[in-house]
Amino acid sequence: MDVELSRDAKQVVGDWLEGLNAALEAKDAAAVGALFRSDCDWRDIVALTWTIETVSDREPVARRLVEAAAAMGARNFAVDPERHPPRDVERASETCVEAILTFETKIGRGAGIVRLKRSDCRAGSAVAWTLMTALDELAGYEEEVILEASEEPAFERDFHGPNWLDRRQQSSRYEDRDPVVLIVGGGHAGVTAAARFKALGIDALVVDRMARIGDNWRKRYHGLKLHNQKHSNHFPYLPFPRTWPKYIPKDKIANWIESYVETMEIDFWTRTTFQGATWDAAKKRWTAQLALDVADGVGRTLHPRHIVMATSVSGTPNLPNIPTLDRFRGPVVHSSKFTDGAAWRDKNVYVFGTGTSAHDIAQDLHGNGAHTTIVQRSPTLITNVEPSAQLYDGVYYGKGPAYEDRDLINVSVPLRMMKVAHKILTDESRRHDAALLEGLEKVGFKLEFGEGGTGWPLKYRSRGGGYYFNVGASDLVARGEVGLIQYADIAEFTPTGMKMNDGSESPADLLVLATGYKGQDHLVGQLFGPEIAEKVGPVWGFDPATQELNNMWVPTAQPGLWFTGGSFAQCRMYSKYLALQIKAQEAGLAPR
Repeated sequence: MDVELSRDAKQVVGDWLEGLNAALEAKDAAAVGALFRSDCDWRDIVALTWTIETVSDREPVARRLVEAAAAMGARNFAVDPERHPPRDVERASETCVEAILTFETKIGRGAGIVRLKRSDCRAGSAVAWTLMTALDELAGYEEEVILEASEEPAFERDFHGPNWLDRRQQSSRYEDRDPVVLIVGGGHAGVTAAARFKALGIDALVVDRMARIGDNWRKRYHGLKLHNQKHSNHFPYLPFPRTWPKYIPKDKIANWIESYVETMEIDFWTRTTFQGATWDAAKKRWTAQLALDVADGVGRTLHPRHIVMATSVSGTPNLPNIPTLDRFRGPVVHSSKFTDGAAWRDKNVYVFGTGTSAHDIAQDLHGNGAHTTIVQRSPTLITNVEPSAQLYDGVYYGKGPAYEDRDLINVSVPLRMMKVAHKILTDESRRHDAALLEGLEKVGFKLEFGEGGTGWPLKYRSRGGGYYFNVGASDLVARGEVGLIQYADIAEFTPTGMKMNDGSESPADLLVLATGYKGQDHLVGQLFGPEIAEKVGPVWGFDPATQELNNMWVPTAQPGLWFTGGSFAQCRMYSKYLALQIKAQEAGLAPR
């Protein structure tokens, strides 16, 4: 039966592609429209639009697809014989035919995904539900071609001349040139982008103010682990070892980033602060100021053509203006500065916030014998780390397509379909977590489950937080072992703690502000000036016009300024398209 379904899926997709190729060649929007459902979505990732955008519904899709395909010379859409064959799958509770495609454009090769609902196919209409098109390679600039061109001789004729290490060290100092790309931030976002640039022969330098590569993970609080499993978190070109645990400790991540930089030959300056840059429109390059943390205080001025901000979607601590907090005479620390709860045994500690950092810190404090209370400021999404939080990464579990194919499937899901799928998964997670959620509500914890009940992934894409994967802290709260108060119940702060609305006193030895982080757009005005900040606009969060994240991995309104960030999976997947766009601009194939 599976074999027959597979053959049928291939035939269904083949017939649909035949119609698509004919309609696009004829530039016939009506014919293209006839190949799509009325509620269809087309997501393009750089292939036909030089940006990332989603278009919804038959007529807009047909009109935009014909226009974009003609402009880019898109042709020869076919099932990719080198990738996983067409198959029947379930997406958003709909049985559909899903196929990985290949196609050509005037500048390279594309990859795509098409889905057709089975109910439509059986009715004989074979219309597409979703289509995704993505740039996969630039003609003449394929990674294999670039790698071959950079290959060194089999042996050195002058054994006393510079060897590989000598050349590597000399090159990384940038004494005789400027990098094409300056990457600001050396966490997972920065180094995955740098690895993609390296593979495409783009000269890129990463700068980070930390003393050691990986310190942005190494210096976080003691008990931190990733809260989603390693299957979705691999880095480009170099996946984590199979022997690694499912949930990776922060020091393992830190050491991995350090070894990744060495293995991938990424140029990386530590103890280097990016102080800002100005754009020279005539020369189409930046003047970037760097402060080097050396004894004589020498700085450097570089002139990259591109700056990629990889300072994380949660890079700058958010320190809200909390009325009367200045009256408290004890220590107040942001969660980014909290390291270990051992120093607070038998002390009264209040953690403000109910996101991931707040719960992890509260759990660490409790485990070290502190009298710990969480202060809730707003309703929060809670989900058990297993199985509930992992449900949304289902594409990476079990047997099936190769890893690269799974990444392509992952980026092919348009926002409208994602919301439906995530609502279904969130309902399932709430059934799994019913006992925990009931226990939290009994002690007064305020719950919510995302916009329209769509769960944590869209909360992350919208605001970068507002949820917690329970690895034990929620159980402590539900049992009363970690206290809970509502921020609204605090009347004022006092020198020794807090006075509550009911007149009672709550003494405190430490206040931890797990109040989140400011987005990347916060830094734009500081580093590039208010004019550029206004021109660029928001970074992260959904743009309702494109149904995509604002200014992420695409050209911004400011030439030469780019942004990357997000989860490990997002950085792995979208760094490819970021690098392809910059390579295309450098090669004169894309507008600048």
